[in-house]
Amino acid sequence: MSQLVTPLDRETVADRLLKGAVKRSYAPVVDIDWDAPMEAGKYFLPPKVLSLYGTPLWESMSTEQRIELSRQEAANILSVGIWFENMLNQALLKSLMHNDPGSLHSRYMLTEMGDECRHMTMFGRAIERMGAKPYQLRPAQAVVANLLPKAFRGTMLWVAALIGEEIFDATQRRVLDDPLLQPLISRLMQIHVTEEARHIRFAREGVRRRVAESHPIDKLWVGAVQGIGGVLFRRLFTNPAMYKRAGLDPKIAREQAWANPHFRAVQQEGFASLGAFLDENGLMLASSRAMWRRGGFL
Repeated sequence: MSQLVTPLDRETVADRLLKGAVKRSYAPVVDIDWDAPMEAGKYFLPPKVLSLYGTPLWESMSTEQRIELSRQEAANILSVGIWFENMLNQALLKSLMHNDPGSLHSRYMLTEMGDECRHMTMFGRAIERMGAKPYQLRPAQAVVANLLPKAFRGTMLWVAALIGEEIFDATQRRVLDDPLLQPLISRLMQIHVTEEARHIRFAREGVRRRVAESHPIDKLWVGAVQGIGGVLFRRLFTNPAMYKRAGLDPKIAREQAWANPHFRAVQQEGFASLGAFLDENGLMLASSRAMWRRGGFL
């Protein structure tokens, strides 16, 4: 286990991130060319990160079918991003009720929520521009989604933020310059990666600070249950509805995706940095490790 990094004072962190936000922030409504046509033959996610890449089902598909699968997988991931950023903003708003509204920390939280609101707008508009439809939460998922922000408090708030941000971020960084990617999606990823870098820094410092200051029981609780994220993402990333919309048998497609070593490798690369960070801070206990492994992320 690596040596723990000393947490910075939260006002110091917020000051640095606020200055960064002034220098590098985007307004997707004008920073993306929404009127540009989609380019023929290009994908909405590169083939190498698609859940069925390399499977028997993939080998049986035409190029047009593969591009349609990429459209549906991209729409699904963007929909998941909207759900998560909505939940995160709810949790941050609740936290702000108990913070000093004049502090730099509070000002940065409001700045981050503004970023997330623009991201949700950007994701929704991208889904529409791609010629796809957003994916909706099923009734049971909606109940969980409405309850989770209430559980995002203390260390769990910042760990949940990292789970929702780092896995997507790591994958985006690897593929945003892929020549097979639609320019609109590449630009969306560039904007998201730039602004999420600040959000990830904020959440990591929040984790370090809470681990250093909170009761050991809080650390044990978070370390034991945060692996639920791995099980949840496994199911969300292989949503049967997206396979059905792509013209595939949802049951067969999901079975092949879950058994796909290429897809597991993508998941593990996306989780590697976050997994190491959680381990370094004593937040990767056996139960969570087992859940991340079950989800294919370890």
